[in-house]
Amino acid sequence: MRVGVLTGGGDCPGLNAVIRGIVRKGTQEYGYEFVGFRDGWRGPMENDTVPLDIPAVRGILPRGGTILGSSRTNPFQQDEGVRRIKETLAKQEVEALIAIGGEDTLGVAARLAGEHAVPCVGVPKTIDNDLSATDYTFGFDTAVGVATEAIDRLHTTAESHMRVLVVEVMGRHAGWIALHSGLAGGANVILIPEQRFDIEQVCRWIDSRFKVRYAPIVVVAEGAMPKDGQMVLKDDSKDSFGHVRLSGVGEWLAKEIEARTGKEARTTVLGHTQRGGTPSAFDRWLATRFGLHAIDAVRDGDFGKMVALRGTDIVRVPIGEATAKLKTVDPALYAEVGVFFG
Repeated sequence: MRVGVLTGGGDCPGLNAVIRGIVRKGTQEYGYEFVGFRDGWRGPMENDTVPLDIPAVRGILPRGGTILGSSRTNPFQQDEGVRRIKETLAKQEVEALIAIGGEDTLGVAARLAGEHAVPCVGVPKTIDNDLSATDYTFGFDTAVGVATEAIDRLHTTAESHMRVLVVEVMGRHAGWIALHSGLAGGANVILIPEQRFDIEQVCRWIDSRFKVRYAPIVVVAEGAMPKDGQMVLKDDSKDSFGHVRLSGVGEWLAKEIEARTGKEARTTVLGHTQRGGTPSAFDRWLATRFGLHAIDAVRDGDFGKMVALRGTDIVRVPIGEATAKLKTVDPALYAEVGVFFG
């Protein structure tokens, strides 16, 4: 059997570990051949390939990013995109395709498998940890670690200057990174997309910290919104999946805090540092296991499925089920950390 592999969407720590697990087990135990498609769904649309064998994946376990490249290409928005993918798979003699990605990449895989009989297996990847069918996605642990370290460092400069420091982290619709890193880093306010925030309450929390001579840290997810406002956009441009570019809520928040409290406020936007660099040990472990189980699903002919983590077990779920809705922060879980606000 000849198997195709692609990585789509934003880059993520652990992608190379998945590729390595797929190729090592598929080659050594099943005698499969592999071909990598470059830059997400663009690769199979344009027949842009790279050889994938054991020498190609040697030494990539600790590397961040993806050796296959990635993009936010949506074949359903491209001229004859599905037909071109099918032609490439036939030309390359690919009998199965493993798609590694998040909501958008796997959404394409679900449609290809369900509507067009393309034999696909999905692997969940997103630093946002917002796919509902899996307990964790790889990349999330690394992103939380990076954000937590940044918050730890910012505490010292906040205290030195007695000013408010606002830390903007990723999280378009789900606040998992903000919640985990904010709690681990001892933030005094955590703002997430699932709960619209009251700017007056935020300022009261900040004032209460200054009364005990403590410089507060505010962690805000990029998709968080005030009660009487809307999402802050970087610009009005959209990608092929219809997503606008976020970033700016941290800067807006710092200006509002300064104006309302009279305290100096500065913003740090962590941006792409959260998903760059070497993956954590947990993400290498999880990504490797996902790769091993994904190639098992191919062997079993169990297409239209995604591998997922449930407890400590790897299970298979329909890709459509995995992408039907996002996993967001439960209000009760958010309420737990409220004791540390202010």
